[in-house]
Order: sequence, then C-alpha cells, then structure tokens
Amino acid sequence: MKSILVPYDFSEEAENAFKFAQELATKAGCKLKLVHIIEIPATQHFNTMGEVNLEEDYIDKIYMVELINKRKAQVKKLEANHQNKPYQFSTRLAFGNPYAGISKEISEIKADVVIMGSKGSSGLEELLIGSNTEKVVRHTKCPVITVKQQVKVEDIKTIVFASDFSEDSKRVIKHLKDLQNLLGAELRLVKINTPNSFENTKTSNKRIREFIKSNNIENVRIDIYNSSSEEEGIIEFADDCDADMIAMATHGRTGFMHLLSGSIAEDVVNSAKRPVWTMRFKEE
Repeated sequence: MKSILVPYDFSEEAENAFKFAQELATKAGCKLKLVHIIEIPATQHFNTMGEVNLEEDYIDKIYMVELINKRKAQVKKLEANHQNKPYQFSTRLAFGNPYAGISKEISEIKADVVIMGSKGSSGLEELLIGSNTEKVVRHTKCPVITVKQQVKVEDIKTIVFASDFSEDSKRVIKHLKDLQNLLGAELRLVKINTPNSFENTKTSNKRIREFIKSNNIENVRIDIYNSSSEEEGIIEFADDCDADMIAMATHGRTGFMHLLSGSIAEDVVNSAKRPVWTMRFKEE
C-alpha cells in the first residue's frame, strides 16, 4: 500500500474516515491525500415566469464566495496540522461534480485504497438519488473502505469476507490479504445460504477450502450461515461473531440492471455500522 485517498466533505462521517485513514497511513508508511470537491450550482435562477431572479442569483454568488474562502482556510489548517506526521500528507481543493472529481483524483495518484465516510441510505432514496459513496463503491477499481462511526485501525482484529468463492473472487482476495497482513487480522470466510440460493454445507466447505489453498490464505476460518437474504445474512453474521470489518466484492452494475438486481455490496455499505471493504471484481 503506497497511496490512500480520502474524499472529505467536513461531515462527521468524513472525519471518522479521515482519522481511520491517518492511522492506516501511519501503519503502512504510505502517502495520504485528502480531496475536497466544492459543487458549483447553476449561476442563475428563474422564477415561474421564466425571468432571471437577479437578487437570488447575487445572494448565491456571495454564499459561494464565502464558502470557498471558508473551505480554503479549513484545508490550509489541515495541511498545517499534518506537517510532522509519519506519513506524507497532501490536499486538493477542486470544483465541480464530486464523483467526477474523486474519480479523477483516484486515477491521477493511482490510489491503492479509498477511505470515505458514508451516511447510508435505503429504499426509495437509494434508487432515486444514490450517493457519491455508492458511486465510488460501484465504479472504482481499487479497494474502497467506507466508514460511518469512529473506529481505530488497531481494533480491526476480525474481518468477515462474504463471497461465493468463485473465480471472480480471486482477483479481490489478494488485495484483501494485503490489508489482513498489515493489520494482523483473522479472516472469516463466510458463505451465506438463502432460500433462493442454497448450497449444502459439504459442497460449500469443499469450495472454500480449495479457495484458501489456491490463494495461500492464512489465519483464516470457514463459516456457513443461513439467512433470508444475502445482505441480512452478512450483517447478522458479522454481528454474531462481533467482526470488526466486513469485506466483499461488488459487480459494479449500472443503470437499468442495477435497478433490477441491485448490488449486495452497496446494500451492505448502506446498512452496516461496521467499516466495509469493497472492491470490483470485473474489469471495464
């Protein structure tokens, strides 16, 4: 791990993610970059008659100038507070679409992991709006760790990796192993059985053992867990074994297919209280 990127919006969740990233950067001895994107709204507003509301437009411009100056000062303060840290720290203040800005930064610095806060959403709100966090989880090729509550890196002792342990999962497990080894954590490999996707224990155990052997995984345990759905099963199992982090692969579907099938990983990111590590297993 050489480079960590933290998208930062000054929210409580973003601050929790930033603190976690600082601890991980210290442990890994890698670079840490913070990016804050200011989304610029339309510069003109129209009333119901289609006329430009100059007063409202002027007020919005004043607000944006004040916000930009405030954010510049806050980012400068962050830089000053990180001059003597055991990792190389940098920041970027950019303007435009938050997701586009985050994606550009990931590509430019060749981030090995993105760590970002998540408020979580569900149901109709998720389908209609989504969030920048969900978009990053869905599209980004490097691992993404989403954080809601305060958590210390030193407290990550058990990582649950929920999977079907197919060939696709082999692409992501090597990245998860790097994190596991860095943290010295135990890996709990779990297959969730549901009424619509059931596999007998003997078959599941055989597949998982072969997965462990072919990927040289150590400090690992095997679990089979029954639940009404994959999402509920993953969260319930993590609760039952008091896991410190959940890890999953995501298929990265978009558009109509995403609405039809959804993504279990994104659902877990929205619902779980624990940090969630995700990574796409399909290339563009």
